[in-house]
Amino acid sequence: MSERDDEEREFDLRWADGAAHKEPSARARMLAARWKDNPPGPVPFRAEPEHRGSAGRSSWVSTVVVLGCVVAVIVLLGYVNFGRY
Repeated sequence: MSERDDEEREFDLRWADGAAHKEPSARARMLAARWKDNPPGPVPFRAEPEHRGSAGRSSWVSTVVVLGCVVAVIVLLGYVNFGRY
């Protein structure tokens, strides 16, 4: 791109950003139409967890599984490279 193209593009971006009316996105229009007839109920900022104990255990299990896979890949790659020498 030439420097002139960059200047024209910058001008277009400033012009677009300075527009008095900005059209909402398609998702915003869809939600506005849906909520016009059936508004959503109040939602708490942060929902209460339903199963506090099992969620804590599952996160540890997930962590152990991921770390185990990483270790297995490292060992496998080390074994493959060791076999070449």
